[in-house]
Amino acid sequence: MTLPKNHLLLVTAILACTACNAQKAVTNTENTSTTTATNTTENTTTNTAAANAGDPVQSAMSAAPPSIAADATIVTASADGSMKTIRDGKNGWTCMPDSPATPGPDPMCMDANAAKWAAAWIGHKPPPANTVGLMYMLEGGTDASNSDPYATAPTADNDWVKTGPHVMVVGSQELLKGYPAGAKPDTKSPYVMWAGTPYAHLMVPVG
Repeated sequence: MTLPKNHLLLVTAILACTACNAQKAVTNTENTSTTTATNTTENTTTNTAAANAGDPVQSAMSAAPPSIAADATIVTASADGSMKTIRDGKNGWTCMPDSPATPGPDPMCMDANAAKWAAAWIGHKPPPANTVGLMYMLEGGTDASNSDPYATAPTADNDWVKTGPHVMVVGSQELLKGYPAGAKPDTKSPYVMWAGTPYAHLMVPVG
């Protein structure tokens, strides 16, 4: 998931050099802080994913806020699209752990309407129309194709993108109007994923 350089001008001899050196010091400090913050975020995500890899319940729960994940049903999906419940819940939300078939961490947690949409997607069936649902993916998404709902690996022409922590709004084609729907979106702003397919949905970054 993807997860800057300043040009300094010399004006005059001594004063300009002094100003230049001061600006460089500030710039280096900012760049160091930015790099440290970025590395910390990436390492935290990687370490969390690694820690949860062997525990499907913890992996699934990492997808949503604790207040939702704590009482959510936990399910796993098999290759044929069937679901297996490994923990019963009581709040109407369903969480799925990271899929080992994809190249990055992608656990998800969804409400009842989004679960219907996800079941249709996993089963290669039409999703229910005008059934708006919400899905959390706070661990981020795998480097999924923005044009092929069933891509499992990057290729030269399947519009692979990186996605960070986000919320998905699914189940409504009308809702997507006015949002960018190109193959190469800016994933730091809301955009439409899988535009032109029955599984088109709105991606809303949250981090």
